[in-house]
Amino acid sequence: MRVLVVFSHPCKESFNAALCSKVVETLEGQGHEVRLSDLYARGFDPVMSAEERRGYHTPQANTVPVADDLADIMWCEAMVFVYPTWWFGLPAMLKGWLERVWVPHETFQMPTATHGARPKMQHVRRIAVVTTCGASWWLSKLIGEPGRKTILRGIGILCRPGCRTLYLAHYKMDSSTRESREKYLRKVGHKVAAFLAK
Repeated sequence: MRVLVVFSHPCKESFNAALCSKVVETLEGQGHEVRLSDLYARGFDPVMSAEERRGYHTPQANTVPVADDLADIMWCEAMVFVYPTWWFGLPAMLKGWLERVWVPHETFQMPTATHGARPKMQHVRRIAVVTTCGASWWLSKLIGEPGRKTILRGIGILCRPGCRTLYLAHYKMDSSTRESREKYLRKVGHKVAAFLAK
């Protein structure tokens, strides 16, 4: 399977970087074709300029600023997002990537007066999230996990009907231990392998 791994964390020594390495290692070990998009390492600009916004709804022209990233999501059959949950949601870098790359006319058809938005990413059939959360499980649920919903619902609805999803989180990251992190790394390897093997 062709899998795009989207990684968003600024620190190479972070636990999230270790999670990303685990995901890539697991997928390649299974024989999947993997592309890694490390947003910070490659200097992706998450800020949409005024000029880009003015051309956002113009077919073809709106693909020019993000052509390489758009090619990645058109290529893949599955996506794995690896990022820290900050303020209960997505890091600004990852949110900017979604806003700039998932452009209309390519990833979805704009709604009109007679019909709603129509998805155009039916080649994507699986989406997984691997994240860390400073908050506890119960507080994350109370707030509503906006990051989880943005990716698994907001992006998921643009993909193949019945697109399978997986959400993995290490809660209470700020008080985690070496044992809890090692346990989560093993869980990520096992769960991601099983999720993309079926």
